[in-house]
Amino acid sequence: MKKLHALMAVLATVTALSATAAYAQSAPKADRDMPMNAEADALRYDDLKQTSVFTGNVVITKGTTIIRGERVDVRQDPQGYQFATVIAPAGKRAFYRKKREGVDEYIEGEGELIEYDSQADIVKFTRRAELRRYNGTTLVDETSGALITYNNNTDVFTVDGGAKNSTAANPTGRVRALLSPRTAAAPPKVAPTTTPGPVLRPSLRLGADKN
Repeated sequence: MKKLHALMAVLATVTALSATAAYAQSAPKADRDMPMNAEADALRYDDLKQTSVFTGNVVITKGTTIIRGERVDVRQDPQGYQFATVIAPAGKRAFYRKKREGVDEYIEGEGELIEYDSQADIVKFTRRAELRRYNGTTLVDETSGALITYNNNTDVFTVDGGAKNSTAANPTGRVRALLSPRTAAAPPKVAPTTTPGPVLRPSLRLGADKN
């Protein structure tokens, strides 16, 4: 009996640890506290300065966050927070994706340059910037401009069209956005009436008219 109780206690502990690990992986706001994993063709690491330079088909994962680019420069501060600068391949854009907390929604962004601050949980997309929100796999919102700043803590983003510094990629210097409504409008409620309606007589014949 004692062995059975001990086995049950071990199984309960393992189950609790597994649930905690699964929650940590699925909780986006915990991303900044997750370790940063990287894959690249080459790496230059400076332990004294706590900097890493990844080059060649770089893929960074940090919890639910995914970052892709041709070069990623990462600096870590004494508190352990990472600051990444992502440079896109020539003629292309770097990529960022993260799951939003508590909903089946994802934020995706692209830009020729992406800057990620894990301490403030803010990401910036520069030049040919684009930000998209997906509900599952369905595109819901999309916006583009010269500079987009997205705050993961508040789910607030700002877009600069770059009117003062228009480029060939955005010659108009205008912001473009497609924003879908969150929910469909509810039908208007009909106020109850106090006027008595007609009295209905019971019928013993199926389909008989009621007057």
